[in-house]
Amino acid sequence: MFSNYLIGLREGLEASLVVCILIAYLVKTDRKDALKPIWTGIGVAVALALGFGCALEFGSQELTFQAQEALGGSLSILAVGLVTWMVFWMRRTARHLKAELHGRLDAALAMGTGALVATAFLAVGREGLETALFVWASVHAASDGTPRPLVGVGLGLATAVALGWLFYRGALRINLAKFFTWTGGMLVVVAAGVLAYGFHDLQEADFLPGLTNKAFDISGTIPPDSWYGTLLKGVFNFQPDPTVLQVTVWLLYLIPTLVLFLAPTGLGQRRTPTTAASDS
Repeated sequence: MFSNYLIGLREGLEASLVVCILIAYLVKTDRKDALKPIWTGIGVAVALALGFGCALEFGSQELTFQAQEALGGSLSILAVGLVTWMVFWMRRTARHLKAELHGRLDAALAMGTGALVATAFLAVGREGLETALFVWASVHAASDGTPRPLVGVGLGLATAVALGWLFYRGALRINLAKFFTWTGGMLVVVAAGVLAYGFHDLQEADFLPGLTNKAFDISGTIPPDSWYGTLLKGVFNFQPDPTVLQVTVWLLYLIPTLVLFLAPTGLGQRRTPTTAASDS
């Protein structure tokens, strides 16, 4: 459940910060008349993300087992690609996010109501679609027939909304550069597990060979139904009997991605002020 909580927290906080920056800027520039179109765009973006998630979940249930595994594996790989791009993008642009959003909002204000709705929709919608896809892939990888993964996501999103409100009210100040660096690194670890499970799905769908070629099997030492096996599964998508391909993919993704993400030239080495949305 922790990995899904992290996804909800990380992705939800990005969306919350975007919303806070947009709202705070309109309030401080005395353009409260533009708040309604902004909230409309945000609402449409949230509805689209929820609809996309429902379409993935219920649409895949109508497929054959082989088709489900092929779809799950393909979307898991796509989700990992999007999330990897997202964590690197946020590391690179977090310092300039407010200025970028302010510029877009100024242009939208000059163009009218429709542009305001579109600005809010695009700013929040991308985060929502990425979240829906990665959450679906992570839940698909970690699902054990219980609602715990979705509970984790829900708690993470609720925490993100609460933090966003505190930022807006000026009651909370944290170093967002460090926050996104640490959570980004943890999300890369989660993504590695999702990626490995995605390749396992493709093996079960007979798209890739080597399903019976196990790298190791420690099911006797770490039973999947034990509390610690469940914990490892929930946090890292750990599998006690992975295939050689899964282990290879996991290592080839995790090691170079973490090295690049945590390199000294990253955002964490630059001076980034402690941030609160009320400063926007």
